[in-house]
Amino acid sequence: MSSSGIIAANPMPAKPRPSKSSPLGGQSNLTIPTGHTNMLHLHSPSPSSNSHAALTTAITAQQYFQRMTDLQQMDLQSAIDQMRTLVSLYPQRVYKMAYYRKQTKNHWARDDPAFCFLQVLMIIASSITYGLAFRVSSLSAVIGFVLKSVLINWLGFGVVVSSLGRLIANQHLMTAERSSSHVKQNVEWLYAFDVHCNSFVPLFVILYGVQFFLLPVVLGSSLLSLGVANTLYAFAFGWYCYITHLGYRALPFLSNTEVFLFPIAAILALYVFNFVGYPFGLGWNASRIVAYVYFES
Repeated sequence: MSSSGIIAANPMPAKPRPSKSSPLGGQSNLTIPTGHTNMLHLHSPSPSSNSHAALTTAITAQQYFQRMTDLQQMDLQSAIDQMRTLVSLYPQRVYKMAYYRKQTKNHWARDDPAFCFLQVLMIIASSITYGLAFRVSSLSAVIGFVLKSVLINWLGFGVVVSSLGRLIANQHLMTAERSSSHVKQNVEWLYAFDVHCNSFVPLFVILYGVQFFLLPVVLGSSLLSLGVANTLYAFAFGWYCYITHLGYRALPFLSNTEVFLFPIAAILALYVFNFVGYPFGLGWNASRIVAYVYFES
């Protein structure tokens, strides 16, 4: 066989492409031979890997409450601004921040406990003020009322409502998956608790703030007292339901979130029943009932 045939059968290997400089400066050691570039391709993450990333980046409840003990990790000014927004005409703007967190940190819930921290402080301060207003006789009674307000009215009520809302959303309000490549999402429990904390802000303003200045009126036995007291409670819990609805509506993988507005119908029915039943002795003053439970029972 001639030498020319040998050369034709065994072509010279192509020269490697000149190496390009690295983005960090200097020369890169990677060379890509010509004709073998098809061996390099991008691997898109599988849905299972995305799900694992979502689980690893989501903050746990333990981490969340641990951060509450460190003031340097909390943005108090941002929390105050969010509270002001929640009592404005555009409370839905608060939930835009949840969308930004999902895009940047891959979780919907707050990872800054400043919001909860401020709420607890406000509840403690207002509870002490109510204790002084009702002339609670002992320090232990005041502490007891503070603990009831924090552990039952805020935390206990919040845990129950958050767990129930999350259960309803995950089991009955999920939208159909568009394709098998999309990662299935669900409502985080901490996000559901965030929704409760957001909804509690206007309720706190009305029942802990406005009502305090109207105590001489709402604790009376007249029809006017009943009307003012029940209007405060109906408006506070109706607003609570509305902001809860906004919180779940902000999640793009949920549908029919109007179910969280259904309790408003029951609130209105009870409100009307108290007015109609007042001449027959069936009208109940919500403020008098709560005052009796906490300060006279």
